[in-house]
Order: sequence, then C-alpha cells, then structure tokens
Amino acid sequence: MLSGRRLDLLDPSPLDIELADIAHGLARVARWNGQTAGEHVFSVAQHSLLVEAVGRHLRPGCTRAEGLELLLHDAPEYVIGDIISPLKGAIGDAYRGVERRLLSAIRRRFGLPAPDPAFARLVKRADRIAAHVEAVQLAGFSESEAARYFGRAEPLPEAVLALAEPWPTAAAQARYLDRFTTLAAA
Repeated sequence: MLSGRRLDLLDPSPLDIELADIAHGLARVARWNGQTAGEHVFSVAQHSLLVEAVGRHLRPGCTRAEGLELLLHDAPEYVIGDIISPLKGAIGDAYRGVERRLLSAIRRRFGLPAPDPAFARLVKRADRIAAHVEAVQLAGFSESEAARYFGRAEPLPEAVLALAEPWPTAAAQARYLDRFTTLAAA
C-alpha cells in the first residue's frame, strides 16, 4: 500500500486500511478490462460513484452508512483487482471468502455495520443497473446483450447517467475521496 501499511489478505486488519489507498487503487483498476471507448479507462472508483448515485436514486434518503456502503461496495478490489465475474464464479468461495474478509475489515475501519439483507439486495441491484449503463455506454454492448447479462435498463436521471464517462485517473481518485468525505460528514 502507498500508505506503507501491509495488508494480510487472509486476515485483514482494519488498522491497515487507509481511504487514500482505496481511492488510489480503485482509480487505477479498469472496469471492462480497460476495453472501453475514450482516452481514459473507466475505473472501479468511477463505477463505485455510479453505483452510489444509482442506489440513492433507487432509495432516496439513504442514511450516511447506506451511502458509504454503496460507495465502498467494491473497495476490496483496490487490493485484489477487478476480477471479472466468470472468473469469480470459477474460483468460487475462495475468492468470495477473501472479498468478504476484506469488506468486513473495511466496514470495521469506517465504523459501518454489515447491511441488512434488504439493503444488500439494493446494493446488488444498483451494481447491476450501473453495469448495464456501463456496458451500453462504454463497452459496446447492445441493449439486448446488456439486458441478458445485467437485466433490463431502468430509467435514470441524466445526472446519474453522466457519471458513466471515463475520467483521468487523478480526477477519479479525487472525486472518490471527495464523495467519501461528503458522505462521512453527513
């Protein structure tokens, strides 16, 4: 980690997790294997911002903890990378176990409870909706292809859709940090 901390993936400690490391890493992990249109990759940091915005659209009035849960839902990927879903499925519980332990440590680090099952489903739904938007707007999927993999499109405000635009790495990192700071202060 850039903070100088060493994170044990098998037994991660909340004390070894720094927001700056998460933002730095997620801004540099490309979604869609980097195969998106434009000069810049669409990063996991940007995807996380999109998921948070979609989640707030689906559930106006999210609490501080719920907003942070949406934003941090893919935070483990700052360490283990954005392993595509088919590979995650093939690896199975081994990958999911590492991801669960990291997310648990991240939640403890930032004082967040594990979400209740209904909110966890909302996070997954927001994640799929964001993936659909990204697939069509950035990765060259047709609407029918995106619907097959991520479910059908849902109407979203233009301000939310505008987040599906690749940004320079530094901008993605700064916007992720800014959004976290705003949510944490709420």
